[in-house]
Amino acid sequence: MNEPKQQVSLFRVVLSVIAAMFGVQSEKNRQRDFSQGRPAAYIIVGILMTIIFILTVWFVVSLVLKASGV
Repeated sequence: MNEPKQQVSLFRVVLSVIAAMFGVQSEKNRQRDFSQGRPAAYIIVGILMTIIFILTVWFVVSLVLKASGV
């Protein structure tokens, strides 16, 4: 029978997105994400994590350039 979809918690969505960004997502978690998760949650968290990653790289580069006197 069809089981009702359980919602994946925000914490699990964030962990899944981080694991996917590093390429270490397990098959079990990928199956859970595709069967129980809402695509919009993964898209939004993925965009936010990408922005955070870009801003972090930009901040570190600007610190290094400032320290080197460039």
